[in-house]
Amino acid sequence: MSIAIVVVTHNRLEYTRKTVRRLLEDPNEEFELYIWDNASNDGSPDYIKSISDPRIVETILSKENVGQTGAMNYVWNKTKAELVGKLDNDCLVTPGWTRILSQTHMDIENLGAVACWHYPFDEFDESAARKAGKIQTFGEHQILRHPWVCGSGFIMKRKTFLKYGQWKKGSDVGTTDYFLNMALAGEINGWYYPLILQEHMDDPRSKHSLVTDNESLRKMYDVTFTLRTHKIQNIESRWSRRPLVLRNLNSEPWDAKYYVGWRGKWWRIKHRIREKLRL
Repeated sequence: MSIAIVVVTHNRLEYTRKTVRRLLEDPNEEFELYIWDNASNDGSPDYIKSISDPRIVETILSKENVGQTGAMNYVWNKTKAELVGKLDNDCLVTPGWTRILSQTHMDIENLGAVACWHYPFDEFDESAARKAGKIQTFGEHQILRHPWVCGSGFIMKRKTFLKYGQWKKGSDVGTTDYFLNMALAGEINGWYYPLILQEHMDDPRSKHSLVTDNESLRKMYDVTFTLRTHKIQNIESRWSRRPLVLRNLNSEPWDAKYYVGWRGKWWRIKHRIREKLRL
């Protein structure tokens, strides 16, 4: 199945160089590549224009920051590829990832969004995931199932995108609600298992991270999606949020119904209590 990948950038040139270099590392990995820059002012446009690879279909230098979703809507509407995906400019994918995920889409008709894992492997709790019934088998493939996945290093069918429609526009709009709606309709979302790593360079545990203390966090606040959307003002808050996210991914329900309606309200209440208690 043909694949169109859009890499979305906004400043952080140091990350972008590493992300694109790794993505293009395997010359036998076949995809159409679109690189979309959201009005960077740190030299990123010049770097993007300098990249040469036959898989690059188009580079788009936006005059304004339309966010991740604006880039996705443009590329995914334009391409005729059967599969579409997105990669943020702070993730180092495992070479060969598109081959594995595209084969999985070929074999599982109602596979929604399937992604590469974005935390260190030692933070995945296999025992908890199996106890919660989250590692599920579909033919020859296994999926660590969850109603939503990370917004980077994922692939879905273009016809699924056309079915559920445009992403909401805006630089601060996430992908969680879109994936959740897909899951509620019966699509299978999750991470391929055994897990395929995409190293999140913005993760404080990454050796590439540019956010290592309060000073660097303040400098990167406006250009880092997680910091901005969750209003994380210091490193301590970032670390305290981490176990809550991992708990959700590792052991909380895979069924989307637990995150909407009265169940969803109860889940959000428990989540807020845990946040305050830092559990």
